[in-house]
Amino acid sequence: MKHENDPVFTALADATFMAYREAAIRLPPDVLKVIRRAAAAETSPVARGEFENILKNIDVAENLDVPLCQDTGIPVVYLTLPPDLPLTQSLYDAVAEGVRRATREVPLRPNVVDPLTRHNTNDNTGAGIPVIHVKPGETFTVTVLPKGAGAENSSRITMLLPSHVYGIEGFVVETMLHAEGKPCPPVFLGVGIGGTFDLAAGLAKEALLLPVDTMSAFEQQICDSVNKLGIGPMGLGGDFTALAVKVKTAGCHTASLPVAVNVQCWANRHTTVEVKR
Repeated sequence: MKHENDPVFTALADATFMAYREAAIRLPPDVLKVIRRAAAAETSPVARGEFENILKNIDVAENLDVPLCQDTGIPVVYLTLPPDLPLTQSLYDAVAEGVRRATREVPLRPNVVDPLTRHNTNDNTGAGIPVIHVKPGETFTVTVLPKGAGAENSSRITMLLPSHVYGIEGFVVETMLHAEGKPCPPVFLGVGIGGTFDLAAGLAKEALLLPVDTMSAFEQQICDSVNKLGIGPMGLGGDFTALAVKVKTAGCHTASLPVAVNVQCWANRHTTVEVKR
């Protein structure tokens, strides 16, 4: 094995495995807090029953040490690299190895296929997969955000006119109106505003990593509007269609206003692990 004597490779592969395993089985504390808060506030009897099922699902997964959902997602990974650590192919290889190990040992459902032939690699890797984003940071960390297809399939992007800032809220609401119960609501919505066509989508996904137990006035306004749809848990009606809306922005061209919505089901799974070199 060409990386067998590389301690950084081994450390990152191990950290990726641990992060994916933790993300697949347990939800972050802020996500749990928001789910429990909504469950206590829900007024619809049917929706309250669905929240009971969700909370039981969370407890069973933790007690049995098994994934929260059969769709263990497609691996989306974020790396932060300290100044003394160069970005090399070895780091990408290490993340892929960690994903392969997680697929075998957690285990994870092998979800990754070729987009045209539909051939399954059986280890959740493939061309361009894992999706790896790299940024500079003070510490060496790996964050795993497993992204299930039900929610991802409901995500959307648009290029609004610069004068249509008021249309951002409407586009987010429209996204959930089209989604209905398909992404297993109540959902978390990551909204990316600005940048370019591709950057807006990336911002929307990164927004799902932000703390969800607090929202800005703008985020709360959008969340309230989504909840007025009444889609409710699992699309069966109720007070909570969205549990939180989180927004990330970037500067954009004076002639454009990209807006992306990345939908995430109630199981907003993600974990960050520091890589010990």
